[in-house]
Amino acid sequence: MIEKLHATHDREWNDQVGTADRLLYRRGNFSGSMDQLICDALRGGLDAEIALSPGFRWGTTALAGQALTMEDVLAETAITYAATYVQSMSGSQIKDVLEDVCDNLFNADPYHQQGGDMVRVGGLSYACTPAEGIGRRISELTLDSGRPLEPGKRYKVAGWASVGEPQGKPVWDVLADYLRAGKTSMPRGSGVTLKGLEGNPGIAGTG
Repeated sequence: MIEKLHATHDREWNDQVGTADRLLYRRGNFSGSMDQLICDALRGGLDAEIALSPGFRWGTTALAGQALTMEDVLAETAITYAATYVQSMSGSQIKDVLEDVCDNLFNADPYHQQGGDMVRVGGLSYACTPAEGIGRRISELTLDSGRPLEPGKRYKVAGWASVGEPQGKPVWDVLADYLRAGKTSMPRGSGVTLKGLEGNPGIAGTG
């Protein structure tokens, strides 16, 4: 039955949209190379300075040089609320979002920990101190240009997986279009510097 249902989509799903220029994966607490690619596609496709992508950790891993099909793209993005959006946010609002998600993960009271992974960011780097309290975990927010994120300044932010009203086209189309155009993401780390974790074996690295 699975093969029969899959066959009705073979032509669309087998369409090659690009090639992996490096190992593409999504398995880190803070980011992965596939998350970076999705954020770059959002920024490029929606002409935004900053991108936010949900902290999912599922999806297939692609080896360097591997052909990427539409089915691979869907394996990374197929949810029921996949519409993309662009909105204006102040620097302080962006920090508040990061602080809120971070508190879900690192609140000292386990009854306030809601699980999941940290929201992925594109165009932005920051430092995270998990042992601090809410409002004090996120610091050193810096744009890719090297300029600090200004609390009172507004920025064009792209994202997806909002539970609000759908706005733009689904993220899988944004990512597929980005790959079809021959674009890739610049190799880089997660953009997150962890602080205050010396001797803590529970969080190893920033990947």
